Amino acid sequence: MTDDRRGLTRRQLARGTLVLGGALALAPFTAAAAASDGRRTLRHGSPERAGLLPAHLRQLVTDAEAFLGPSPAHPWYAGAVLLAGRGGTVALHEPIGMAVRYAAYDEKTDTGVEFPAEQQVPMARDTVFDLASVSKLFTSILAVQQIERGALGLEAKVASYLPEFGAAGKQDMTIRHLLTHTSGFRAWIPLYNAPTYEEKLKLIWNEAPLNPPGTRYLYSDLNLISLQLVLEKITGRPLDTLLHDEITGPLGMTRTRYNPPASWKPRIAATEDARKPWSGLDRGLVWGEVHDENAFSLGGVAGHAGVFSCAWDLAVLGRTLLNGGAYGRTRILEPESVELMFTDFNTGFPGDEHGLGFELYQHWYMGAMATPRTAGHTGFTGTSLVLDPTTDSFLVVLGNSVHPVRSWRSGSAPRVATANQLARAVPVRPRHRRTAWFSGMAGSTAATLALPALDTSAGGARLRCSLWWDTEPQADVLALEASSDDGTTWQPVPFTTDRPGEPAQERPGGTVTGWSGRVWHRVTADLPPARSVVLRWRYATDRLYVGRGAYVDGLRVTTQRRVLFDEARPKDAARITASGWTASAD
Repeated sequence: MTDDRRGLTRRQLARGTLVLGGALALAPFTAAAAASDGRRTLRHGSPERAGLLPAHLRQLVTDAEAFLGPSPAHPWYAGAVLLAGRGGTVALHEPIGMAVRYAAYDEKTDTGVEFPAEQQVPMARDTVFDLASVSKLFTSILAVQQIERGALGLEAKVASYLPEFGAAGKQDMTIRHLLTHTSGFRAWIPLYNAPTYEEKLKLIWNEAPLNPPGTRYLYSDLNLISLQLVLEKITGRPLDTLLHDEITGPLGMTRTRYNPPASWKPRIAATEDARKPWSGLDRGLVWGEVHDENAFSLGGVAGHAGVFSCAWDLAVLGRTLLNGGAYGRTRILEPESVELMFTDFNTGFPGDEHGLGFELYQHWYMGAMATPRTAGHTGFTGTSLVLDPTTDSFLVVLGNSVHPVRSWRSGSAPRVATANQLARAVPVRPRHRRTAWFSGMAGSTAATLALPALDTSAGGARLRCSLWWDTEPQADVLALEASSDDGTTWQPVPFTTDRPGEPAQERPGGTVTGWSGRVWHRVTADLPPARSVVLRWRYATDRLYVGRGAYVDGLRVTTQRRVLFDEARPKDAARITASGWTASAD
């Protein structure tokens, strides 16, 4: 049995999902169904109506605007449209910067040649963007629809639909391999160099995988291009028609399509001054046409890129999936099918979690919104969509970050910054009192929350409290420590965590990290006997990404006969020493 089959078996056992050939027996989409009304639609509303904290939404915009300036040498984007919400409420829908600013890029001076001020176009709420690889989500949804209808088998061989595809060692590649980027394909090949469509197809037929299918994760545009060919073969319809008939038309996404007409151009964000050597093609300023060279060479309609859309339409798509496949009276997927898109098929490749089409649990652009169930995707042009079923929240960041040239930006700093603020905007209610201690969400930080020195020499002393944590797995750690020499040295204190309805978990190393379900856990720790013991919670983060942080509430130390410390007593609470931690009501 190969590694990928073992990974699938673990996923099946965990989720109660059986996938064999074209037959599906699926577990219900419990997370999204429980989080929503089932078919709720979107409306603009206040942060309070969305159950979000207004200050952090305001900070989301401020953080995003910082990247309109040098970050660090050039703007990350010329402009962006930000949309954030929870449930059926869009609480933030804000355009910033310019949709069209530069006429060209001057490579000699590494500067942008700006249009005259009167010809520049500011961002608007309804500005349309080239989504780049976010397009892959639409192709994936179309594929899952066909799986649901029995026309496509998740474990079926691609070559069973496209016989020519089976050449060059691809005979065992499956539809699942394409959807989860475990096919073995390299990242891309320059299809645009082939002069005819038939010759482009031959390049795909003759392309050999770098690794045997199912043995490695490697993100590749070729996966979704191949899936496009399968979909067009089994349906007899081109991909752009499928997109309209099966997704955008039913959902009323009127600003989403391939190849937007010329009349849309004034409302479209420009992309790159595309010239060699940084671009594969010499096209000049790309504005209103697809930026990706391969998609352009395929007539603008491709499985991996080419869809244009606006923030509101993407929010409608996200709400549909968080609803379990329905929006208002329209259903495009069954809840069981949506479950496949939010379920990790890549359990054999830790760090590369992936549902069908959707990436999962990726802090590098989801920031503190990342959970094992958080789904999303990014696009090379500066676009992204993040959906968190746990909090029923959604974030759309559409930027034109290759305007005027792709080399001006690197990484996903604006995506992370905005996701962190939306995550922070979802309140965490204290467990016992009006406030709880909060570690904050800063990177490269060590925050400590210390109790005063206690005399535990009589023995039998025990710490109890409530704990809530969500950190970047392994990289950011929350530790319980004790010192009996006035803080000169510290030792880990093993503890136990438990939550209602689940078995208690021993933490012998005295630490927690990663995902806790974003619920409160009860903590119990037996303390060493000593004349003077100082206890502290220490939260340490690395420089890259952070989770939602940690909360501590209801600190209490007792023996069988007496209470040594109780945070509920004002005098005891006043003796807590917090460095980096704050008392937070949310």
